[in-house]
Amino acid sequence: MVVSMVQFIIHLPDASNLKEKRRVVQSLKRRLQIKFRLSVAEVDLHDSYTYAQIGAALVSNSKKHGDTIIQKVIDFVEQEVPGRIQDVETHTEFYS
Repeated sequence: MVVSMVQFIIHLPDASNLKEKRRVVQSLKRRLQIKFRLSVAEVDLHDSYTYAQIGAALVSNSKKHGDTIIQKVIDFVEQEVPGRIQDVETHTEFYS
């Protein structure tokens, strides 16, 4: 079993309050869950209204498949989110 993970920070310069930020974050989480079948959560920066830290994970049977999906997620976020993606970190864990 292979667990592929990604964590990134999104800068949302147009968000002027937490309600606007949460609308963007909830929409992104829902779209990632549906499109890529990932587990997704806002993992930090909850009180900031211009930054959100998102974590996502995928369980598969191949590192190559996991890496491919994670790269597609990063590309999707860069294209779809009305902000800038920063500090992207990926990690893979192997379990037998």
